[in-house]
Amino acid sequence: MKILLFGHNYQGSRLEQVRGVLQALSQAHELLVGDSEFYAFLSEALPDVSRRIVPVSCSNGCVADMALSIGGDGTFLRAAEKIGDRGIPVLGVNIGRLGFLADVPAEDTSVVLSEIMAGNYKIEERTLLHVKCDDLPDDFWPYALNEVAVLKQDTSSMISIHTTVGDSYLNTYQADGLIVATPTGSTAYSMSVGGPILMPQSASWVISPVAPHSLTIRPLVVNDDVEITLRVDSRSHSYLLSLDGRSVMLDTATQVMLSKAPFTVKVVKRLGHSFSATLRAKLMWGVDKRE
Repeated sequence: MKILLFGHNYQGSRLEQVRGVLQALSQAHELLVGDSEFYAFLSEALPDVSRRIVPVSCSNGCVADMALSIGGDGTFLRAAEKIGDRGIPVLGVNIGRLGFLADVPAEDTSVVLSEIMAGNYKIEERTLLHVKCDDLPDDFWPYALNEVAVLKQDTSSMISIHTTVGDSYLNTYQADGLIVATPTGSTAYSMSVGGPILMPQSASWVISPVAPHSLTIRPLVVNDDVEITLRVDSRSHSYLLSLDGRSVMLDTATQVMLSKAPFTVKVVKRLGHSFSATLRAKLMWGVDKRE
C-alpha cells in the first residue's frame, strides 16, 4: 500500500508518538511525504525510521492509496487542502488534543492499519464549502472542510454582515463575525459559539453568529444546496475572511458567495466506530463528574 504522510514539526514531548506511528507502518507500505517541512523534520529528528520515506510534491500531482494525517484536526485540514480533489482517502491519527477528524489514537495505528489491509473499514464522504469572491490570492485554496468565517479586523467595533440564502434576504448580523459551517465543522468553531452539532452526512450548513449584538439572534441550519451571499460593512472598510483558519483580508466592497464544492473529502473510518460514540468519548457525554 502506498501511503502519503502529513504532519507538522512536533514538540519534543510527542516525538516518540510519531516514531511509534512510523514504526507501525512497517516494511509493507511505501511511504511518501507530501509536505517538505514535515519531511525535513522527520529526516533530522527521526533519521532511523525515516530513511524509507520519499518526499513528493502535491502541487505537481501525487498518487497514493491512502493519506495518513499525524497530528490533530488542524493537521487533517491541511492534509485535505494538499490532497484537494484527488479523491485520496484520509485516515487521521491523533497525537493532538480533542480530535474529531483525527480520531485514531496513535497507539492503535498498527491495529487500524491491519484492519484496513484486511478491508475492514469504511469511507465517509464529507462535503466542503466553495468560496467565490474577487481579490482572493491566486494560491489561496477556495474550499473549506470545516467552516468559512467573516470576522472583524483590527477594530473593537462590530461589523454588519448582510446575509442572503438562495434568493431570500435572511438578516443583517451585527456581530464580531459570522460562521458558515459544514456538518464536519459543526463540532469546531461553530460549536464554540453555541452552534448545533450536525451528523456528518447531513445535507446542511450551519450559520452561527460570533458575539451578536442582539440576544434574540440564534444559529440557523439551512440546506446545503443553496448559495449563501455575504456582504460586509465595517468602520475600518475591511474584514477578515477565514477558511479553516487560513485567512485573507478583504475590502468591504468585496462580497463573498458560498456554495457546495463539486468534490468531497474521503475520510477513512473504522468499522463499528460511530459518530455518536465519538461524541460521547470526545465531549464526555454521560460522564458524571460528581464525587
